[in-house]
Amino acid sequence: MNAPLAERLRPKKLTDYISQSHLIGPNGALTQALKQGLIPSMIFWGPPGIGKTTLATIIATESERPFYTLSAISSGVKDVREVIEKAKQSGGLFTTKNPILFIDEIHRFSKSQQDSLLQAVEKGWVTLIGATTENPSFEVISALLSRCQVYTLKPFDTNDLEALLKRAIETDEELSKKNIKLLEAEALLRLSGGDARKLLNIFELIVNSESATKVTITNQLVLDKVQNSTVLYDKTGDQHYDIISAFIKSIRGSDPNAAVYWLARMLEGGEDPKFIARRLLILASEDIGNANPTALVLANSTFQSVAAIGMPESRIILSQCTTYLACSPKSNAAYAAINQAIDVVKNTGNLAVPLEIRNAPTKLMKDLGYGESYKYAHNYDLNFVTQEFLPEGIENTQFYKPGNNARENAQKDFLKQRWKDKYNS
Repeated sequence: MNAPLAERLRPKKLTDYISQSHLIGPNGALTQALKQGLIPSMIFWGPPGIGKTTLATIIATESERPFYTLSAISSGVKDVREVIEKAKQSGGLFTTKNPILFIDEIHRFSKSQQDSLLQAVEKGWVTLIGATTENPSFEVISALLSRCQVYTLKPFDTNDLEALLKRAIETDEELSKKNIKLLEAEALLRLSGGDARKLLNIFELIVNSESATKVTITNQLVLDKVQNSTVLYDKTGDQHYDIISAFIKSIRGSDPNAAVYWLARMLEGGEDPKFIARRLLILASEDIGNANPTALVLANSTFQSVAAIGMPESRIILSQCTTYLACSPKSNAAYAAINQAIDVVKNTGNLAVPLEIRNAPTKLMKDLGYGESYKYAHNYDLNFVTQEFLPEGIENTQFYKPGNNARENAQKDFLKQRWKDKYNS
């Protein structure tokens, strides 16, 4: 049986690699590292289907290093230790040809599994290359992350994907058995979502579904063939950006039915439940905020519970949190406030802290007037006294504008009573 098209087209050297010019171009970090023969441990971070595994394999080949690979889905601490022992026998601290250990989906490794890698990386027994679709700052332990360079891989753009299709038609032996004409590519590109593997899978599916020796690829043909296939969401995480977008927007739109449907789509597609829980945590603050502060508490508890329990039981916890957030009052006031404040900081620079609210730990600072006119709020009625806390030049700026809901209306009334100049409308 023939290998899939994506595997048949997998590049064997850097010069055949499409995209990621910021890493493998003439002045790219990986190009320079290969020239110097000094390959650091590294983490490749990027969406599915952009060539993380391929790039790791090419690095091992072109640097002439032994190459070991593990999948975080199926490997445990025992597997890691066995590979490290083999690597120690084929390399070591006093050689620049240390074996490369590639770990796919390293974000799925537990803390203990990641801990088991530390000594091997620190001692130079292996050069680690990890691949992840998740932000390594959240999913890779700090001790391991500090020993690795993090390289961000970008999704393929339209030119990259079109070049890949052209290469497939011109160079693949199996496809050459048919006369293929690519008349329209928009539907292929749209369905791929920047995922090269998915693009090639769809393309091969369409070509093989046609019995004629001459195949003309049109947008309509692509849509007709793909709508009954199962390639739109599989356990590799394909299309998860579209599905998570629909999920978040359904919750933001207060539709628990649609939200739980998209949740089910993700869970059945093999999406990482921690990925879903993390997005719920962000949404609880960004889209609900002070309209219902309990939402953030529940979302945080959901994330911790999902991490501790795992599937399949986590589906119940995720469903509870999803439906609660969907049925909660909404406000993006806190989100809008910090964005506006950041814009002001960028535009105004480092404005001086007013003297009266500066810290005064030394006699010199006190003599210079630091903190001298500060009014201690608790010494006044209602624990409040009017004073300016913003720097000169942006006085009385209102960043936080409470939303129109029960809780934030109460906040609005509180602020109006105290800050009449800012909250008088």
